[in-house]
Amino acid sequence: VVAADDGVMPQTEEAIAHAKAAEVPLIVAVNKIDKPDADPDRVKNELASKDVVPDDWGGDVMFANVSAHTGEGVDALLDSILLQAELLELTAVADAAAKGNVVESRIDKGRGAVATVMVQSGTLRKGDILLAGREYGRVRAMVTEHGELLTEAGPSTPVEILGLSGVPEAGDEAIVVPNERKAREVANFRQGKYRDVRLAQQKQASLDRMFEHMQEGEVNTVNILIKADVHGSSEALSDSLLNLATEEVKVNVVSSGVGGINESDANLAIASNAVVIGFNVRADASAKKLIEAEGIDLHYYSVIYDAIEEVKRAMEGMLSPDFKEEIIGLAEVRDVFRSPKLGAIAGCMVSEGVVKRNNPIRVLRDNVVIYEGELESLRRFKDDVSEVRSGTECGIGVKNYNDVREGDQIEVFERVEVVRTL
Repeated sequence: VVAADDGVMPQTEEAIAHAKAAEVPLIVAVNKIDKPDADPDRVKNELASKDVVPDDWGGDVMFANVSAHTGEGVDALLDSILLQAELLELTAVADAAAKGNVVESRIDKGRGAVATVMVQSGTLRKGDILLAGREYGRVRAMVTEHGELLTEAGPSTPVEILGLSGVPEAGDEAIVVPNERKAREVANFRQGKYRDVRLAQQKQASLDRMFEHMQEGEVNTVNILIKADVHGSSEALSDSLLNLATEEVKVNVVSSGVGGINESDANLAIASNAVVIGFNVRADASAKKLIEAEGIDLHYYSVIYDAIEEVKRAMEGMLSPDFKEEIIGLAEVRDVFRSPKLGAIAGCMVSEGVVKRNNPIRVLRDNVVIYEGELESLRRFKDDVSEVRSGTECGIGVKNYNDVREGDQIEVFERVEVVRTL
């Protein structure tokens, strides 16, 4: 899918590379053709330069101009997909036990765990025992995207499945098994393996953190607990936040899941001192009471970008600041006087900016730094002063340095704290 107003983007090139590596044909949907600045021909030119040549230009790639907003061209796109399937002679066995993949999953109030499954082969029927990743159950109902109830679903049919024991992960394989006992055995085995892997990861993470602290000093960590309305959102948010980690500030997702924020989530957040993020979900009464009592941060979002930006700002506040040097003044040494009490006193003319007594300085000779330190004294005639501005003469004594010579320059600077960003 390529936007008609943006043209080829880095992710477009990545998708082309994946398709070529997998040796599968491409169909290009040029989207947003309803926009005033849409330019489908520019998209074709840019893609042709990437060896994706439209069929109407003599190539073998089908193009369809569409608008997801108005629905224009969607039927033509579907026809292109069907034609490509016919050319490839794609077939699937319908008279067999169903097999497919979980596309999305969520907890639905009143219906429990709901998984969207794309049937890839066989026929899924109401009453079948379905094993999906670490979850299983009898199919109680199948619902289409239009809300229609089905009793069976064949190949290439996406349906929402009700009746699973829990929420499977997007990408999990879903298969029909002969009986519930077999499904339970496999699901329990997978859950056990999953727990073992998670425990091993947590132990390894603890060891890694311990060694990091021993070798590099303390590293700031942002602990986050994520609950979302659907598994895809939870996964996307978790991955995006983990990508914010730096060498100085780590992001640790202590838990991510689907459904409302409950008392168990609140206790975990309290134990791990985690920030709780609810994406299109809310905390129940008991969880809210616990979170408020313990002062745990709870934030609700409906846009992933907003969540990422807020966590990013919090992490930036944990970064140790950078310091930038700014030259604020320059004085030219016109003469040098010797004093029994004060040592060498440089008679200077401030040529740029301002010379401040309490700021660090550098002595330059032929534009080369020969000493860095601070001022012992700053005088205007016989008076001690705190600063002298450009165009004014003054006497400068450099602390612990008596080799100031006529023609030297004294550079005055200050270190300014700069807030770092990720």
